[in-house]
Amino acid sequence: MNIDFDAENPEAEYDTYDWADRAGPAHLMVRANLDDLAGTLLNLRALRAFDRTPARYPIHRVVRCAARGEVAELFDELALRTGLAAQRFDAGALLLDGPGIFATLNGRPKAGYGSYTFTFWADTIARAARLEELLLQIVGDRRMKEETFTMDWRFSGGFGGTTGATFEELADPALLDEAYPTLGEPVARFIERYLAARESILILQGPPGTGKTRLVRAILAAISRRKGASATILYTADRRALESDRIFLQFITGEHDAFVIEDADHILTSRSSGNEHVHRFLAVADGVVRAQGRKILFTTNLPNVHDVDDALLRPGRCFGNVRTRALSRGEAANLLKRFDLDDASRREALPDGSTSVTLAEIYRHLAVESHEKPAERIIG
Repeated sequence: MNIDFDAENPEAEYDTYDWADRAGPAHLMVRANLDDLAGTLLNLRALRAFDRTPARYPIHRVVRCAARGEVAELFDELALRTGLAAQRFDAGALLLDGPGIFATLNGRPKAGYGSYTFTFWADTIARAARLEELLLQIVGDRRMKEETFTMDWRFSGGFGGTTGATFEELADPALLDEAYPTLGEPVARFIERYLAARESILILQGPPGTGKTRLVRAILAAISRRKGASATILYTADRRALESDRIFLQFITGEHDAFVIEDADHILTSRSSGNEHVHRFLAVADGVVRAQGRKILFTTNLPNVHDVDDALLRPGRCFGNVRTRALSRGEAANLLKRFDLDDASRREALPDGSTSVTLAEIYRHLAVESHEKPAERIIG
């Protein structure tokens, strides 16, 4: 089998097998992504094994986790301690091969931890279970037991499709009610009502820095808690990825628990103003093909509620359109009381003469305070 890669093209197509000795000539074409060489080789290995011995890899498993420490150091141990033949492609990409097992391990550094995905094929359930146990044993005490959710970040790729990356995200500490006075109720109660509701859509609308993304992450963490496992989230902020049906098909037919679209101004505007894409969300939210209880969250900087297409806001389809804004001076003072700050620090966070302050400005100040006082944990 010959594979020719074009160094100037991140994707290439190649012929994996000539079936000329079968019933007529045929060719199987596989699309390779050079940014994920380990995954490409894994797929090739599985295809070749299927042709030669169909029962060789009937078991497939994916194990995800987050762990403290350097990715490269953990992968050194994974390469040396499994007892399997190991081939390292870079600091966080490893192939493992052995009797009845073939695995690809990937790790990505995050802020203060690493996100890991272990994908493997095995000839028996028992062998797959032993490998999973061994890998997690090597990770050991580095494994983070905090709440996580799995981000499937999609963006437009070649051939009119989408490509992306999947990684584990650690949930943030619980949000403080004082940070979201416009909800009119405790944050946890609002999130619980949304997740229990029949409606799929939630729109978070407000200026930058007013807490939309923090609230989205809190909702995703709550989905993980309800599920009892890491929730799988389809995410994009890529306009081109939303201009075809493929990403919507992935959401409807896949195992995602929620679909998050950030900076969705161009998606939410009225169809009367020329928006040609909102109809896809109308279909998956409350159309013939429904989201089946899964949630769709938009964030937008559109200034007015009337800028959003009325059909998206229809009862039965939209749970709510939450308006976020900067905090008034009194609201910001109430929020700052929740932190262990001295008077000088409070005055710095809320200078005399300021009538409002964004959450982003407050948390930037708290981050400086946390850095200067590492024993104190700043929450938000």
